[in-house]
Amino acid sequence: MTTDISTYRYNHTMYRIKDPKASIKFYTEALGMKLLEEHHSEESKFSLYFLGYEDPASKGLVRLGRQGLLELTHNHGTENDADFAYNTGNGDVGGYGHIAITVDDLQAACARFDSLSVKFIKRPEEGRMKHIAFVSDPDGYRVEILENPMLRK
Repeated sequence: MTTDISTYRYNHTMYRIKDPKASIKFYTEALGMKLLEEHHSEESKFSLYFLGYEDPASKGLVRLGRQGLLELTHNHGTENDADFAYNTGNGDVGGYGHIAITVDDLQAACARFDSLSVKFIKRPEEGRMKHIAFVSDPDGYRVEILENPMLRK
């Protein structure tokens, strides 16, 4: 049996989330992703939400044919527990890190995030690295924001 590693592709990262409404709103409204697919298992008490960006290369592709997706996994009932929180891997011990999103204009994106009351971990003017920002999703996962001038129209 053989496999061709040149066909391997990065498909998705999975985050466990407390409240799907808050998380989907953040990723679709603040970061501009599209909710591409969802699955619900009432018997097993969980739901999966797949989000990503639409671009000409991914138009019409099924989920397994796409790259760079975000899977949000919700275990039913966590949204009703005020004390419940997932470990994001970024506490005192650290370990995980973040995902990164590229934008056409970092300053304009940050102003837009401010208007949407997005929580900042690091603004571009803070610290030595002036070319990046970090925001937090509703569960505390970090999202790095990078400017890519090639995205400007």
